[in-house]
Amino acid sequence: MRSRGRFDYVLLIVALALVGIGIVMVYSTSAILAGERFGDPYYFLKRQALYAGVGFFLMILMMFLPYRILNQLAYPIFGISVLLLIAVLVPGIGHRAGGAMRWLKIGGFTFQPSEFAKLGLIIFLAYFLTKKEEKIRSFSFGFLPTLLLSGLVIGLVIKEPDFGAALFLAVMVFILLFVSGARVIYIASALLLAVPVIYGLLMSAEYRYKRLIGFIRPWDDPTGTSFQIIQSFLSFGSGGLFGLGLGEGRQKLFFLPAPHTDFIFSIVGEELGLVGAMVVVTLFFILAFRGIQIGISIPDKFGSYLALGITLMISIQAIINMGVVLGLLPTKGLTLPFVSYGGTSLIANFIGLGILLHLSTHAERR
Repeated sequence: MRSRGRFDYVLLIVALALVGIGIVMVYSTSAILAGERFGDPYYFLKRQALYAGVGFFLMILMMFLPYRILNQLAYPIFGISVLLLIAVLVPGIGHRAGGAMRWLKIGGFTFQPSEFAKLGLIIFLAYFLTKKEEKIRSFSFGFLPTLLLSGLVIGLVIKEPDFGAALFLAVMVFILLFVSGARVIYIASALLLAVPVIYGLLMSAEYRYKRLIGFIRPWDDPTGTSFQIIQSFLSFGSGGLFGLGLGEGRQKLFFLPAPHTDFIFSIVGEELGLVGAMVVVTLFFILAFRGIQIGISIPDKFGSYLALGITLMISIQAIINMGVVLGLLPTKGLTLPFVSYGGTSLIANFIGLGILLHLSTHAERR
């Protein structure tokens, strides 16, 4: 058995490698855009470096914070997450951008409460599922309360609206319910009941319906709904095996929208080629593998669920983002963890990583 008390340095190195790749690619994808919009080609780079520094500091703190403190603070963390999500929807408090109320603005900085709510929900579910133990197999005392409390967070995220993040949270909740021992029949029934709800939400918003049609038939509207995904295809197609070279990508020149955020992986494929893209995929695979390994090696259920939840938070979002830019999933506004530009996402992932690294000192692995 591996001795306790030692951090999983492979996990740390992999995560920092992703952050390093992210900082380089954020500059490569945003320099021209930042120069045009803000008169400073280093605008996004400086902010991303600042966010990375803050996130790294918080990661170090979480690495040495006993994780059982989070067990005791599960309800307050959950309550604060819900309050912040409600605050976003209050006119005059929430900050609107791109037609959505997803941000709170403090001074010159904005942050996205839903990013912290993901982590808050994981901490709460780890506590709640541990507390329920065998009752999780009961519909009334275990499964339903978990679903309702999770549904509160998911419902508030949908209200922003952020349909992609809501679906991501739902997938994470169902996986944790399955891992905790909930009856498969309950999970399957809930998924079946969710289908008409998802269909109704898709049909109720024209832009969601258009995104779905754009995913199914991308070449029907190449200059409209499918513009993003077609530009993403062009990025990957022109990258070849080894890419055009760092900084030499063309799709970031005001062709591909959000090249430094949601579609940064497209520019990785264009400038670094298939080899560079596979390096990123491999790093995420190692991160997911080590995280799952930590989760199944912790004797304490709370620690186990917490490690698995954080691993799911990072890996599922990475799978969805890469699936979107490759045209395997409908377009959603989810960033690539540790790589895409975005302060709230980067800091939240760093905090999650710090907790996971701390949990690695309690794992006993063969």
